[in-house]
Amino acid sequence: MSTNWSDDIVISELSDEPALSEELSSLIDSARGREDAAVPHVVLNFASVTYVNSSNLAQLLKLRGALAESGRQVCLCGVSEDVWNVLKVSRLDQLFRIAPDPMTALASIQMDDSPRR
Repeated sequence: MSTNWSDDIVISELSDEPALSEELSSLIDSARGREDAAVPHVVLNFASVTYVNSSNLAQLLKLRGALAESGRQVCLCGVSEDVWNVLKVSRLDQLFRIAPDPMTALASIQMDDSPRR
């Protein structure tokens, strides 16, 4: 389930299949169906996810691409050891920002998104 944390950041509390695929699809559709300025950054909380499959990995890449087109970021957090191992083996750990918890993920996005002086 997604929650608007602020005007430009959405936090999505993910769970195992089939809800995981549905939530990721919804986020992809939402990112593709908005004007660039209206597309939020996304924090994906994997705390309740025990496994991911190849379709989920493809969805993560699609979401990352859709957000990048609008200059937005996705940050994964709360990743279990099993999910982390899949991300490492597939080398997706090098593409995604990964934080230990939602608050760290939010801070990371906010710091990168703040105007530089």
